[in-house]
Amino acid sequence: MKRRDFFKSAAIVGIASVFKTNALASVVAGKKLAVHSEPDLVAVMGGQPAVMLNRALKELGGISHFVKKGQKVVIKPNIGWDKTPELAANTNPELISTLVKLCKDAGASEVIVFDHTCQDWKKCYTNSGIERAVLSTGGKIVPANDESYYREVELPHAVSLKKAKIHQALLDCDVWFNVPILKHHGGAKNSISMKNLMGIVWDRGYFHNHDLHQCIADLATFHKKPALNIVDAYRIMKSNGPQGKSISDAVMLKSLIVSPDFVAADTASMKLFSQVQPTDIKDVRHISLAEKLKVGTQNLEKLNVKRIKL
Repeated sequence: MKRRDFFKSAAIVGIASVFKTNALASVVAGKKLAVHSEPDLVAVMGGQPAVMLNRALKELGGISHFVKKGQKVVIKPNIGWDKTPELAANTNPELISTLVKLCKDAGASEVIVFDHTCQDWKKCYTNSGIERAVLSTGGKIVPANDESYYREVELPHAVSLKKAKIHQALLDCDVWFNVPILKHHGGAKNSISMKNLMGIVWDRGYFHNHDLHQCIADLATFHKKPALNIVDAYRIMKSNGPQGKSISDAVMLKSLIVSPDFVAADTASMKLFSQVQPTDIKDVRHISLAEKLKVGTQNLEKLNVKRIKL
């Protein structure tokens, strides 16, 4: 079997079994779950980014459930790297363009997209395809490469990171969406919802010098939570993250995981990732550390999980 075919096969198996041990099993078996108006987490599999996002939002009450007319919206993707979409270093541009359009259609007065990139921000914005995706659907993309764009906030519930300078666009918005890509990361082990928050702050050096995982968990205690964490797993980076070295590091999964809960979203995403690249969730320490800080839950069995295969 060719290497590419192997991973394609592994991905299919992983998608089919990601939620076999959680609350979804009760749905499949016809058992009753606790009653919720909307699911706590939605996993959509087998479609294009736009189709999967629309279906997930439908299950969650539609975009108007989160965005009201006249509101200022921020979307925070991963645009950290000067890489093209097929390398899976950045969030899929189709997913971002679809979300921008939905927010505009819901009556948002402004939709702003930004990331504090790791490489030249102009090249990252352009070559990722995200700048074009945003502008073509009526959004606005702003830089994050200067300290003047940030304001300091306190993190009273944090353990190590007691304060942070956060981008003013996020501080001033009415609602925001966290849209990371699922990928391997050399330092944090995996980059998902909470790791994506490092792109909203100015001083990332502190993180690397004061227990990276604890600081990631600490930042997740920031009081202004995203309306949703929308994890792009259409094409993921299975190895050599966060940049990747070649196209062989990317695997097509055609999946999307959506939840307002940081910890639940990252836990479910790790279950998916581990089917392609075996990884112990305990090694991604910021997930359990965030749970200890009451950011969210790893116990998916207690949540109302909706799984959709297109």
